[in-house]
Amino acid sequence: MNDLLALKEMNTNMSPYEQFKVGNMQQRSHTSGIGVTGLVLGTVGTALAVGAWIFAPIYGNSRANQAREAAQAAKEQASILAAGTQRQLDQLASLFAAERQERISGDVTLNQTITDTVSGQQASTLTAQQAAELAASQATQQVMQQTFTDAVTGRSSLNATPVQIYSAPQPCGCPGSCGCNG
Repeated sequence: MNDLLALKEMNTNMSPYEQFKVGNMQQRSHTSGIGVTGLVLGTVGTALAVGAWIFAPIYGNSRANQAREAAQAAKEQASILAAGTQRQLDQLASLFAAERQERISGDVTLNQTITDTVSGQQASTLTAQQAAELAASQATQQVMQQTFTDAVTGRSSLNATPVQIYSAPQPCGCPGSCGCNG
């Protein structure tokens, strides 16, 4: 291009062929702004397409790994919450059972300590089950008391008939004559 410009500036006696040749070469070597812009955009677009083709799977895999980690963390959090909820439900169930047992025991005590406001005496009514439990408890205490008494007095020996220890009279073992006192 510089050479063509130098020839044109010289503008010295050129033949018509030389002038035509120089003009033709100028037209051909003259690049327009549109052509350069198209070339640059095409190159950049190609580079971006190649980059996207190479780096898209890498980016996609990293995002998939992030999503997998988030899902795993959510699963762990849910299992922790489920275990905590189960523990609380178990605790509530045991508290309800204890409260029910206290209420039943309180009903028995309440029934046994109702005082008649007119006579001032206590009136209690035991249910059949309560009466049976009370009788069984009293019978058990009576047996235990008798067993203890038998053990203390020695009546609970292996022999059914009482045995007294007896020993036959023995001759005196003192030295000397027949008597022990002299």
